[in-house]
Amino acid sequence: MKYLMIAEKPSVAKEFAKALHEDAKNKDGFMESEHCVITWCVGHLVTMSYPDAYDAKWKKWLLEPLPFFPPNDEFKYEIIKNAKKQYEVVKTLLNREDIERIYVCTDSGREGEYIYRLVDQEAKVKIKDKRRVWIDSQTEEEIRRGLKEAKDLSAYDNLAESAYLRAKEDYLMG
Repeated sequence: MKYLMIAEKPSVAKEFAKALHEDAKNKDGFMESEHCVITWCVGHLVTMSYPDAYDAKWKKWLLEPLPFFPPNDEFKYEIIKNAKKQYEVVKTLLNREDIERIYVCTDSGREGEYIYRLVDQEAKVKIKDKRRVWIDSQTEEEIRRGLKEAKDLSAYDNLAESAYLRAKEDYLMG
């Protein structure tokens, strides 16, 4: 069995591979060694859908029907078009049978948490053991410490919720 690490960008993924001294082979959108798979999100892969995803009448921007509120407060999300290829790579890796643990290595903060949670939500990840790596720098020592002390992802649910709320507020208020 292997573990999967998901960074926010390729450069950070390379730092993780280097810090772990893994002989990771470059593949299309990820790196893989005997023990681990490392991939990245290239920033946001998922975004909130535009109003026209709810109703075609919103395709043309007009002031008169504003404000727009999603029906039943149910927000829709979609894969960002120019990030679709990397999203599919990450989704496939997240749901691979041989992956037993996921290390969320996106940037430590609200937006990094949001980036991963959107991917997790849309990819319908079934793996239950997810850990959050929280680091202050990308030195080898800090990366190793972050992996060793990684907490269950649920410990960051409040941070994730604040990220969703901030995004919804931005969406509704502009």
